[in-house]
Amino acid sequence: MSEQYYKAAKIATAFERDIHYTVDEKQKNVLLTEQGYADAEEILEVKDLYDPREQWASFIINAIKAKELFLRDVNYIIRGKEVLIVDEFSGRVMQGRRWSDGLHQAVEAKENLPIQNETVTLASISYQNFFLQFPKLCGMTGTAATESSEFESIYKLKVTIVPTNKPMIRKDDSDVVFRATTGKRQAVVVEISRMNKTGRPVLVGTTSVEQSDLLSTQLREAGIPHEVLNAKPENVEREAEIVAQSGRLGAVTIATNMAGRGTDIILGGNAEFMARLKLRELLMPSVVKPAEGVFISVKKAPPKKTWKVSESLFPCTLSQETAKVVEEAVQLAASSWGRRSLPELEAEERLSYACEKGPTQDEVIAKLRHSFLEIAKEYKAYTEEEKKKVVVAGGLHVVGTERHESRRIDNQLRGRSGRQGDPGSTRFFLSLEDNIFRIFGGDRIQGMMRAFRVEDLPIESKMLTKALDEAQRKVENYFFDIRKQLFEYDEVLNSQRDRVYTERRRALESEDLQSLLIEYAELTIDDILEANIGSDAPKENWDFEKLIAKLQQYCYLLNDLTPDLLASKSSSYEDLRDYLRLRGREAYLQKRDIVDREAPGLMKEAERFLILSNIDRLWKEHLQALKFVQQAVGLRGYAQRDPLIEYKLEGYNLFIEMMAQIRRNVIYSIYQFKPVMVKDPAKTRKDGPNGSVPPPSSVSSEAKV
Repeated sequence: MSEQYYKAAKIATAFERDIHYTVDEKQKNVLLTEQGYADAEEILEVKDLYDPREQWASFIINAIKAKELFLRDVNYIIRGKEVLIVDEFSGRVMQGRRWSDGLHQAVEAKENLPIQNETVTLASISYQNFFLQFPKLCGMTGTAATESSEFESIYKLKVTIVPTNKPMIRKDDSDVVFRATTGKRQAVVVEISRMNKTGRPVLVGTTSVEQSDLLSTQLREAGIPHEVLNAKPENVEREAEIVAQSGRLGAVTIATNMAGRGTDIILGGNAEFMARLKLRELLMPSVVKPAEGVFISVKKAPPKKTWKVSESLFPCTLSQETAKVVEEAVQLAASSWGRRSLPELEAEERLSYACEKGPTQDEVIAKLRHSFLEIAKEYKAYTEEEKKKVVVAGGLHVVGTERHESRRIDNQLRGRSGRQGDPGSTRFFLSLEDNIFRIFGGDRIQGMMRAFRVEDLPIESKMLTKALDEAQRKVENYFFDIRKQLFEYDEVLNSQRDRVYTERRRALESEDLQSLLIEYAELTIDDILEANIGSDAPKENWDFEKLIAKLQQYCYLLNDLTPDLLASKSSSYEDLRDYLRLRGREAYLQKRDIVDREAPGLMKEAERFLILSNIDRLWKEHLQALKFVQQAVGLRGYAQRDPLIEYKLEGYNLFIEMMAQIRRNVIYSIYQFKPVMVKDPAKTRKDGPNGSVPPPSSVSSEAKV
């Protein structure tokens, strides 16, 4: 399988855009052209890319998507031999998350990394339906106003705007728009340099890791000291440190998507944060257990873990009195908790609690808190002075280098400046080549790009600003429609999910599953009867031989059934059904007695195991089937049929079939269950209980029931 991914990656590299394939950036999709199909089939020496035995088409399309739409240091980063997804909204690495349908493997092949196994979806739920599971819903954010219609339509929640604590005096300057990206980048560097000379702290927001690295290179060339905060591991580890000092005099911070970084940028520097970092630096080496077996190398010793941060972060050196207080607190912690005996996570938790205001009876925590407050007090004297200088200079200046797909994210970046009545300003630098305008701008912006020839002079035009706002609104509506459509499709799955999970919970929590299994037995008998005789068939056409064969295939305990016996019990279809239901119930109870005599209590365990394993396996397959149905129904729009209604109908039929299949599999396995007491473990593995034998493929030859 991995060979196919590597082969497809080589083909994608060789193929050319608009000759072998076309790219739809808006829908994030690629389509092979006739030339692309022909060349791919020739290279792979196959007659049909869509041959179900090899399915080369999906490998090729994923490889082209990986090449064109999933970019390194934008959509993902590489750490070691792993491809890690970067969240486009928070700029953080999404640890453990992988793209589905072979896309992650295609990206690994593109980067020539080892290919990991494809993941299988065991359960899925949309965020909207997940939140709607809660009996009460509410939320608070600084940027909900632009999304009020979505909150109303999906969650039935009204958005109320709460006025700010202190008057907001931040100045939001109008956008500066350039024709080309090069002109925009130069202007951003000039703006940062101009602000830096006045001593104002500057926060620069970028939309990807790649952009932040490019800007960092330009600032280094211009000789402007700065910090970079993005998804790269070396920067993530210093996140708290970088954010704590980004409000200091002359500080320049480049950040990918500053949204949700969880720390306020305090003008003059965050004294409490710095105090915590200082205490951490002194405490951790004394109480944290050295890591074992993490780093193995014959040639060099494992690196020594250090919690030291740059000395330039701290506004002053600690006085002797404070240093002594801290030293005493650290020694007390080391002697009480044990010298270098705590896991790092636990030590971090204890330090975190010591730096908060929660009540404590613990002597060590109280001592650490006292030392933390002493450090903060010393630092505050300096940061307060620095704050006055920053306020006089004009406060924090925020520079945006691109409009985001959502105005919320832009507003979150702006909101980093002007907190709690502080002065500040913001300005966005845009170019007509930015993704959002290139993909969603339409003909009007394309016309303007041709009209403006100068690359490094800003364009000021009310018409242009209006066009850019319109493009951003268009993007928001586009993504809202996608989320709404996803929600509508997930609603179909939601009722099915509730039913399956109710059944699963019943199996997990019930003391006795007898009533559930009797229900399964009766319904399965009904299915067999309907499939082999049918409620509307005339009595003279009833084929008892075929019916008995199928019943005995399911349950060997019904081997006494004969056509004459059934004929004597069936004055009507309902009588026959009642008799067979009774026999099904008796067979189940008889089976239960047989097993319980051999091994008391085993049948209960077996029943629970069989129900849970069948529900889990068939639900997983059902999710996969629904995913294919969702892709297929889109094409039915061409036949003037509503894809959502088609999806509901097909989804319902698949669900009914799945629930029936669960019942049949479980009751068949129960009827066939024969515990084997084996002492030899090798033989145990070979034989095992035959409770997991698959049921007959269909209940009748005519109907797959």
